[in-house]
Amino acid sequence: MNEQENVLVTGATGFLGSHIVKRLINDGKSVIILKRSFSNIWRIKNEMTEIKSYDIDKLNNLNLVFDENNIKIIIHTATCYGRNNESIQQIARTNLEFPLALLETASLFNTDTFFNTDTFFNTDIICSKYLNWYALSKKQFVEWGRQLAAQGKIRFINAKLEHIYGEMDNAMKFVPFIVRSLKKNIPELKLTKGEQKRDFIYIEDVVNAYMKILEYQKVTFEQYQEYDIGTGENICIQDFVKLVKRLTNSKTILNFGAIPYQENEIMNSFADTKKLKSIGWKRNWKIDDAIAKIVRAKEY
Repeated sequence: MNEQENVLVTGATGFLGSHIVKRLINDGKSVIILKRSFSNIWRIKNEMTEIKSYDIDKLNNLNLVFDENNIKIIIHTATCYGRNNESIQQIARTNLEFPLALLETASLFNTDTFFNTDTFFNTDIICSKYLNWYALSKKQFVEWGRQLAAQGKIRFINAKLEHIYGEMDNAMKFVPFIVRSLKKNIPELKLTKGEQKRDFIYIEDVVNAYMKILEYQKVTFEQYQEYDIGTGENICIQDFVKLVKRLTNSKTILNFGAIPYQENEIMNSFADTKKLKSIGWKRNWKIDDAIAKIVRAKEY
């Protein structure tokens, strides 16, 4: 990227999006965000004076954003998991209809690159409960992006994230929940058997991956690209929780097996990082060091 390129970020008030916004500003980029008028901006409160912001729920159409800004790159991180009992329509609207409208508009305004945030849940495995609709909507959007890229209308990058964690994450997500519970020394923490293996990657390593991928666009003509973003290693949930307990010096009793596995639980997941490493990315944070850093954070 060069200094004149404007970067549009969706999901900028969320966990990943806020970290990306901070990095882009720190790198001297011009940042535009799409958010809802009622979005909680606490994660980027200090950056709002340096951001051009549009309230998506008050826009008649997306053309205005592109008319007023020479947008060359879109980083799409907005998503709806369905955790809060959102309807199928709401999930589809957030994960498919909105980004599809954004993607089509971007292609009409000659935006160079659409960077999509995908998930390791996007597999052929049928997930449990709400994740079915989440995974389906994400999968369908990627297919639309692939088609537009094949037609040469826009470059489409699809990043499949493993289990990211770090500061400013949603309090009810797995890692913050475990850290807070153990720091509070709750009497007992009920868990599954914890045999599932996950590839935990610290947020700074994820943001570095995004920046490295965008830098690579200066030297490649690939219209469609896909990257796994993770460490390439995994750890079983039981060992992960025991690590957090050790680093917090917690007295909490860990009751593994008290909660049954979800139907169609993904038991083994890790990133294939060969392509990411081939463009110069490397992992900077080991899990012990990253968790220790999070444990020290005031928010936890």
